[in-house]
Formats: sequence, C-alpha cells, structure tokens
Amino acid sequence: MSRIGKKPVSVPSGVTANIAGGELSVKGPKGTLTMPLADDIKYETVDGGISVQPANDTKRARAFWGMQRTLVQNLVTGVTEGFSKKLLITGVGYRASTQGKTLKLQLGYSHDVNFDIPEGIEIKTPDQTTVEISGIDKQKVGQVAAEIRRWRKPEPYKGKGIKYDGEFIFRKEGKKK
Repeated sequence: MSRIGKKPVSVPSGVTANIAGGELSVKGPKGTLTMPLADDIKYETVDGGISVQPANDTKRARAFWGMQRTLVQNLVTGVTEGFSKKLLITGVGYRASTQGKTLKLQLGYSHDVNFDIPEGIEIKTPDQTTVEISGIDKQKVGQVAAEIRRWRKPEPYKGKGIKYDGEFIFRKEGKKK
C-alpha cells in the first residue's frame, strides 16, 4: 500500500485537469502540461482533485502507483508555481551571462561555452556567479541544470566549478610536505 499514492492530488482553483485519449492535461495560470497515462494505473477526477489508484494487483502496478501520483502532483505544481534551480559558479575568472536565448559561460577553457536555452526554460543571471533556471516542467528544469553543471563539476581540492545552491562539496586536503 503506497502512502504517497493513497492521497489524492488537490487541484487548486484556476487549474483544470482533463483526462482524455490516454493523456492527462493540466492547465493553469503559468501554462499547460501533459503526461501520458500508465496502463497499470487508474486516474479519476474526484471533487477538488485527481485520484491515482492501481488498476490491478500486479507488482508493476503497485510499483508505479506512488511515482505516477508524484508526477501528477508535479504537473499541478508546475502550472501553478513553477520550479527553479540555482547554480553557483566558483573560481577565478569563472562567470556567466545571458545574451538573448544563449547562456555564455566562461569556465577556464580556451573558448567560451555557449549554451542554447531550450524552449519553456527561463535562465537569469542576477550576478556573474549565479545562474537561476526556472520553468513549469520539473524534469526539464533539472535536466538543463545538470547539463550546465556538467561543463565544470566542482572539484574537491579548491571547490572550483559549478555547484547547486546548498550542495555540499566534500573538501580534501592537499599534499603534505
């Protein structure tokens, strides 16, 4: 019995959910998101929310139950509030700036890294060492943050690189004489 799956997803006012054609679409003030429905899960619109239940008693249905409910919750949260990630850049000469639909990163390479901002994602650089990524799709926001971070992961000796806000970098001690 899934503790997460048992609770229905509440749909706030101003948000509409529609289940049709093997797809769940949620429309809210920030936009519209759709998700394909899993075969082993039964989705129902109940008063003020969406109920997610396993369609049968198979192991696969029970395994997907909680995850599918969380995905539905992410759709509702995305169209109402949105999601954001914050990256911090540490290192001498490392900086970032946005120019139109391109994020320009200077990360100690012989060339600048130009990262094209995908559709549906907004990237802001309040200062040269902070990158704020926001959007309505949680998976897309996390994927863009991971792709930017992959250009220069934080190293354990000086801590130089791109890290998530709040991420702990295990620091190592250098050579001793």
